[in-house]
Amino acid sequence: MAPLIPGVTHSAALIGPGSEVLAFDTARSTDHDWGPRVLLFVRGEEAAEVRAAVEAGLPDRFGGFPTVFAYHGQVRSGVTVTEPGEWLAGRLGFDPRRGVSLLDWLSAPWQSLAEVTCGEVFHDGLGGLEAARAALSWYPDDVWRYVLACQWRRIAQEEPFPGRCGEVGDELGSAVVGARLAREVMRLALLLRRRYPPYAKWLGSALARMPGSTELGESLGTAMAARSWREREAALAAAYARVAALQNRTRLAGWLDEGVRGFYDRPFQVIDGDRFADALMASVTDPVIKGLPVVGCVDQLSDATDLLVAPGRARAVTAAALNVGA
Repeated sequence: MAPLIPGVTHSAALIGPGSEVLAFDTARSTDHDWGPRVLLFVRGEEAAEVRAAVEAGLPDRFGGFPTVFAYHGQVRSGVTVTEPGEWLAGRLGFDPRRGVSLLDWLSAPWQSLAEVTCGEVFHDGLGGLEAARAALSWYPDDVWRYVLACQWRRIAQEEPFPGRCGEVGDELGSAVVGARLAREVMRLALLLRRRYPPYAKWLGSALARMPGSTELGESLGTAMAARSWREREAALAAAYARVAALQNRTRLAGWLDEGVRGFYDRPFQVIDGDRFADALMASVTDPVIKGLPVVGCVDQLSDATDLLVAPGRARAVTAAALNVGA
């Protein structure tokens, strides 16, 4: 790009949407919306001129691939020319170069945070892009505790249900709830290892790449393949014990027993996720975060795609649910 825009101060990166940014791309990824891509960041007043220079000077092919291809339903080049603040706000709902508020943290979807902090910056001549990525690399500790507490709460709310469904002969219902719980455990494990969980398509791949995840993955796989609620419950119990041990190793809260126990006087085994949620919230020192309802960030509030891909909507829903201002 540099020869096409001599003298223009710019930054260049491959971040944002795209399986290659998170290193999940395969040969299958090349069948649509695929080709050489780069984000070219310039000052706002220079964007139109730079865009025209790039369009006029871009070669037909690069590395053996066409530089103009269908991308998100539009035929255009893979070079996106934009101003950094405009692009960041479009992806996240805010510009992290100006600081990151509590609402910013909790309203930015995990997928978006991963897309901005992964990938590669090739050149940061404008300055600020690498700093913005560093600022978003992971949650501040009290925000992390809060998000973890909300994730444990999601498990606590449904963990006796696979057994309860199975007890009345509803193995299908038990399997469905078991799958929901497996997803929450997977997301919890990634959060405990300081990784933003990607959206559904790549969740299993992300867990498989996480060091030390083999036995957890085996337990969850057994739960998914189970033909009876008792087998399913036992496999989920093993998975719970592993993420409980992982939390204890983070030392974000006091040590808690990692074993399952009975659900009151009913014949179901649970980890009692509320124990972990309560311990995490008790360890929060920020009074604002400590006063939040334990319902969570936007990914824990909703999994509606049309909400999560629209930063304005995600921000409005999170602010309303948590009563948090900008």
